[in-house]
Parts: sequence; structure tokens; C-alpha cells
Amino acid sequence: MLLNTLRALLQFTTILPLGATADFTLFAKRSYLYPLAGYVTGGIAGLAAFWISDPGIRAAVAIVAVLIITGANHFDGLLDLGDGLMAHGGRERRVRALTDRQIGAGGIAAGSLTLLLTFAALSSITQVLWALIVAEVLAKLSMAFLTAYGPPFREGLHALLHHEAKPWFPAIAAIFCAPLVFLPVPLLPLSGALLVALIIPFLLLVMSEQLFGGVNGDVVGASGEITRAVVLCALVMIPAGTLFASTLF
Repeated sequence: MLLNTLRALLQFTTILPLGATADFTLFAKRSYLYPLAGYVTGGIAGLAAFWISDPGIRAAVAIVAVLIITGANHFDGLLDLGDGLMAHGGRERRVRALTDRQIGAGGIAAGSLTLLLTFAALSSITQVLWALIVAEVLAKLSMAFLTAYGPPFREGLHALLHHEAKPWFPAIAAIFCAPLVFLPVPLLPLSGALLVALIIPFLLLVMSEQLFGGVNGDVVGASGEITRAVVLCALVMIPAGTLFASTLF
């Protein structure tokens, strides 16, 4: 049962070839497992890039690896959210822009700004493996937060996940982030990164309820993409992160 649940989780969050499609409801009932996928995606992307010496190319390869492993599924949600935010008019028009499959200027802006922040942060890090693991695990924590607390504004995949989630799921998801303290990452920037992973989904939750009347899968996916970028920036910019970047990264 556990292996099938993990397979359902990874089939939902990655494009890894994992055999026959697992029962999605197994993961829906245990969305607190989200951070476990971060260890996989962050680890694979980090291993793909850590051996490259040029900082710009290393950062670019890391970003490409993350997008490929995840199938750019959550990145697509970020683009849709950008369109929804930039739409003019009332709630109905914003929801239409959010759920429209066409990508507009708002989506391009949101995607570009997030990728720019991610690239800038990764370019400042010598070894990207630990940074990407931290960023991906905490990005998935933010998604677990929104899955549990983000009321859906319409039926769909997020509605299914939300209805199966319990209020205590994010607390369990946070426990799955605990192994990050054993990585060679100073406590201060790691604590700041954890704070980011809670603030970003909270802000998106408040904003989405006001603008769209709730949350959908695009908002959840966007939370993961934005959290990853800001976590990476926090790891570099928080004072102890300088030591982190110069000695371990």
C-alpha cells in the first residue's frame, strides 16, 4: 500500500517512468507526503548540475532538470496564475483568465520573473545539490499547505485533494521536512527558508480567496514554483547564507 501511495505521488509530481498508473486516491488521502517528492526531484536535478563548474551553465542546467523532471506541470500553473492576476475586471473575468489554457502577457511575466530569481540564486551557489533538495522539499510543503487550507472555487483535481485533506496534514508534511537539518546547511538560512515556505502559500491563499473566490490546482502549482525561487534566494541572502555559499556551496 505504501509503495503504491508513493508511486501515485511521484506519478503526480514527476514524469519518472514508474510503471502502470497507480490509484491516485491513495495519494489524495495522504497529500501530507508531498515533501517526499521534493527529495526525489531536488536530488535528481541537483545531481544533474552539481558537476558543472561554470555557475551560469550550472544554474541553467539545474532549472532545466527541475522542469523536465516535473514535466513543467507546476510551472504551467504559475503561468496561468500570472494571467489571472493581470486580468482586468471582476472575479469572473479573472477566473476565466486563470483557467484559460492560452498564455498571455501576465503568464509570461510571472514565469520570467520566477525563473530569473531562480537563476540568479543558483548562480550564486557553487554546489546546487543541497540547495535544490531544500528548495524542492519546502516547495512541496507549501503545496501541502494550500492543498489542505485552500478552499476550491470549482470542482477539479484540487477539489478532490482538498476534500480528502485534513487540517493537520501540513503539520505532518513539515515533519517530513525535518531531515533537512542533517544536510550541510546552516540553521539560520534553513529556518528562513522554512518561514518562506509558510508565508508564500499563506499570501497566495489570502490573495486567491479575494481575487478568485478560492484556490485551484494552478494556484497550488504556482505556490511550489514561487516558493522554490524565494527559498533559493533566502539561502543566499540571509546572513549565515553567505558562509553557506562560500564554504559549502
